[in-house]
Amino acid sequence: MSTGHEAELHSQAGLLDGVEAFLNVAQHRSFRRAAAELGVTPSAVSQAVRALEARIGAALFIRTTRSVGLTEAGERFFLRAKPAFEELVAASDATRDLGQRPAGLLRLSVPRAVVPILLEPLIASFCQAYPEVEVEIAVSKELVDIAAEGFDAGIRLGQFIAADMIAVRLTPPFPLVVVGSPDYLHLRKRPERIEDLRGQACLRTRRSNGSIAPWQFVDGNKTVEVIVSGPLIAHDYPTLIGAAIQGLGLAQVPGPLAKTAIADGRLRAVLTHFAVTSPGVFLYYPSRHQTLPKLRAFVEHVRYRSGDGRGRTTARKSRKLNIANSCLGTAVTSSLCTSPNSAI
Repeated sequence: MSTGHEAELHSQAGLLDGVEAFLNVAQHRSFRRAAAELGVTPSAVSQAVRALEARIGAALFIRTTRSVGLTEAGERFFLRAKPAFEELVAASDATRDLGQRPAGLLRLSVPRAVVPILLEPLIASFCQAYPEVEVEIAVSKELVDIAAEGFDAGIRLGQFIAADMIAVRLTPPFPLVVVGSPDYLHLRKRPERIEDLRGQACLRTRRSNGSIAPWQFVDGNKTVEVIVSGPLIAHDYPTLIGAAIQGLGLAQVPGPLAKTAIADGRLRAVLTHFAVTSPGVFLYYPSRHQTLPKLRAFVEHVRYRSGDGRGRTTARKSRKLNIANSCLGTAVTSSLCTSPNSAI
């Protein structure tokens, strides 16, 4: 920043100096009574007002040994400055209130899939416990910058959370399962090996960066990424699960999302011996030093409801733990597309 800009900013930063003293003198028409209300000496009030007059370039008071009156410039300044200063005081009080107790708007960025399973029970109990907090849920598949977009926190799979974030576990690690409907598996040969996906109708997801997500598996001590093909590309897991239930093809989805459909027989899991483990779902937010009471209350509520007694951790530590627990080795990419044009 240039020296000229620094001088301008410094000048603007001092514009409010002396305004409170001026308003008190104008209201009481007395430097002494204004000083008593402010808890300072009359000399300090007089110096503050003179400094303000010097910055403005006009006398604000007519002073005599017996009285204090406003000049025309003082009247104009008083009429404009009084309501503006009162608004500043009110804004300060409102902001201070947010820093002292859970209140205000809590904005969360979440993927659609977690809303019915994780968020609805949490939000209902949290809103009952903290009625002065309003909760806004923004459903998005995008990996948004929560600080830049004005969110207090987000919910994502652990592997997608930036290393400098504070993360609170919402679920244990879970497998990514391949599922298909009984009708589909009756018409097609049930896959027993990863290679058997060739020729299968595989339902895929498009990532937020535009690429098609490969399917992931564990084969021995290595991970395998498989490029599959099929009739449907979706942007979220619930759509894939719905299509799989209708018999459109196989889908690879988080285990908890398919749990009910598998239990009631609408879906069946295949290739379970090759299932890769996801780190789980986490609530994440920036540095704890910037956390307002509304977010602190939500974090503690999440920890209590999820039974997570281990406390908070950074996403970097969480990622290291998950990698160690997965025992994954070298990644291998394989293509099992039914036609060359379907590989993306």
